[in-house]
Amino acid sequence: MSEKIGSLTVDSLLYEFINNEALTDSGLTAEQFWADFDSLIQDFSGRNKALLQKREDIQEKMDQWNEEHKNDYSAEQYESFLREIGYLEKEVDDFKITTESVDTEVTSQPGPQLVVPVKNARYALNAANARWGSLYDALYGSDIISEENGAEQGTSYNKIRGDKVIDYAKQWLDEVVPLTEGSHKTATHYKVVNGALQVDVGGKSAGLQDANKFVGIHGDSEKPEAILLENNGLHFEIQIDATHPIGKTDKAGVKDVFAESAITTIIDCEDSVAAVDAEDKVDVYRNWLGLMNGTLTKTFEKEGKTVTRKLNPDRTYKSPSGENFTLSGRSLMFIRNVGHLMTSDAILDGGGKPVPEGILDAVVTSLIGKQDVLGNGKRQNSSQGSIYIVKPKMHGSEEVAFTNELFNRVEDMLGLKRYTIKVGVMDEERRTSLNLKNCIYEARERIIFINTGFLDRTGDEIHTSMALGAMIRKNEMKASHWLQAYEDANVSVGVKQGFKEKAQIGKGMWAMPNLMKDMMEQKGGQLKAGANTAWVPSPTAATLHALHYHDINVSLVQEEITRGQYRDKMLEIPVDRAQDWSKEDIQQELDNNAQGMLGYVVRWVDQGVGSSTVPDINDVGLMEDRATLRISSQHMTNWLHQGIVTEEQVMDTLKRMAKVVDKQNADDSNYTPMAPNYDDSVAFQAGCDLVFKGKEQPNGYTEPILHRRRQEVKAKKVAR
Repeated sequence: MSEKIGSLTVDSLLYEFINNEALTDSGLTAEQFWADFDSLIQDFSGRNKALLQKREDIQEKMDQWNEEHKNDYSAEQYESFLREIGYLEKEVDDFKITTESVDTEVTSQPGPQLVVPVKNARYALNAANARWGSLYDALYGSDIISEENGAEQGTSYNKIRGDKVIDYAKQWLDEVVPLTEGSHKTATHYKVVNGALQVDVGGKSAGLQDANKFVGIHGDSEKPEAILLENNGLHFEIQIDATHPIGKTDKAGVKDVFAESAITTIIDCEDSVAAVDAEDKVDVYRNWLGLMNGTLTKTFEKEGKTVTRKLNPDRTYKSPSGENFTLSGRSLMFIRNVGHLMTSDAILDGGGKPVPEGILDAVVTSLIGKQDVLGNGKRQNSSQGSIYIVKPKMHGSEEVAFTNELFNRVEDMLGLKRYTIKVGVMDEERRTSLNLKNCIYEARERIIFINTGFLDRTGDEIHTSMALGAMIRKNEMKASHWLQAYEDANVSVGVKQGFKEKAQIGKGMWAMPNLMKDMMEQKGGQLKAGANTAWVPSPTAATLHALHYHDINVSLVQEEITRGQYRDKMLEIPVDRAQDWSKEDIQQELDNNAQGMLGYVVRWVDQGVGSSTVPDINDVGLMEDRATLRISSQHMTNWLHQGIVTEEQVMDTLKRMAKVVDKQNADDSNYTPMAPNYDDSVAFQAGCDLVFKGKEQPNGYTEPILHRRRQEVKAKKVAR
């Protein structure tokens, strides 16, 4: 069913959602909205298409040059060629970003960032509510606390393990908010006297070594329920309840340390979401609307009980001087739109063609965001009246300029002040990272975020240089010169262009949600590199990663960063000239890529799951999305194109790994096995397409194949 509106043909599901839900209390009429939307699509669709064609033209020239210069070119020749075809841009003069009306979560609170699929209401609510988290719970449920000497997790509370958790947490308190004497481990009473925190320790009274870190209480001064402390811009509570099962075992009645955790969250319409038609898009938009107006709820069964999840309220405190104040109980939410590539048949243009999905997202997510700007919701997201949109997969500054102009038009269409819509630029494509300064310049009045993405950036690296040679093994990419230069350049350019205390400089995901001990040992390096936010896969990981931001003052780190020369190393292509691989090495690489690829694809295509923890070939759970899929599939395509492997070898590997993936999913009642009927498995055929047709995919993106195959599965279900 569809509706004819002006020159547009709009799917009835989307039309009714916008008219009856999204436009409610927006101050806009349906007639004017659709007329303006029609005009916007006419003005911007052609430009969107032209930008995509430019990508294709550039890639065609690069493929030809690479084929001709496989083993015979200098760095100077390569750079000259890139400038000649417009791949490398002339750098703009120095400037500083001028973005205004930005929330403190972006400007002055370094901290973890969650990315969560908006299509899953439960996950989205969990992420929004992950602004605060229990340190005791996070430690107890993770491998940070060893299970040795009787400290196993088990199915019920283990006091031996619990004691280890408490000792760890109080040791952390001693490091972050040390007392003038004694230890939090031996504290017997917390109270507030004359506006100062007083702690009884061993019969003596102690205060904080830095009294300014005490910023408030909840409850009575003599017997507070929570002591609020602040360090490096982040808050945490010492929670006190002598009647609580944990609190009654503690000398001071401490039941928990409650930490400010996921400061910001990206609510994702893109890489972690499988949305292939109007039905899916309406599900996505309806959840975003529920987050913006505070009405989203999700009821589910957990441990035999019915639980209804909704957005958390704000947290209330009294300052040391006796004034009441609140802190947000929710993460500041960004919405990640899709990129420029895909189209959506939820709306057909005047010529009957699907409209660019990125344009659809820009209009509808901003319309919904206006609910927050107007204060129509039960829970406020942005205190500054801003809408935060993260825009991924842009190639070069011309595409960023297009997005900026699109947002200008959307603001005019929706009656929003100029630069109400802020933009986060994902620095994950090669042409963007090499021209990042110019990209930032084109969005300098509204940019609030840049973020490196190793996996997408690697996928683009492989596809861009597909014809030049066989790439190094996937695990070796992390040690390559181009990658470190890319990560360093991102921070350096951001700091140089004025991001410090004005915008976020982010780093990528920790992909192993069950390996928190390793995360705590390694992820602090992203802060030491100058990132003031980094992605984590779960609320638990957010609470634990928050400890890094207490240990490392990112603002001071950024002050020490000076811009280096990174372009030469970023242009070092990770081709393995030696190819000193045994047959076993080659097969191991194929097995690893094929298993990971199929493990993700089968859930995406058959079940519409865009992101989940997928067991790798060693049964280690990895958080996977389309970015991880892009690198695995493109790496296999590259080795096939370069003759390292044969089509027969790849197909044999895919079939063997399909059996492995089937076994890993044997306990899933909704799972459809790929083996032995490979020809009948749409998911398996999608995996084959991603490899055997990988070179012809635009920039190596996986979306065209995934969308087509997912639509095929949905059509079969309807036909039944």
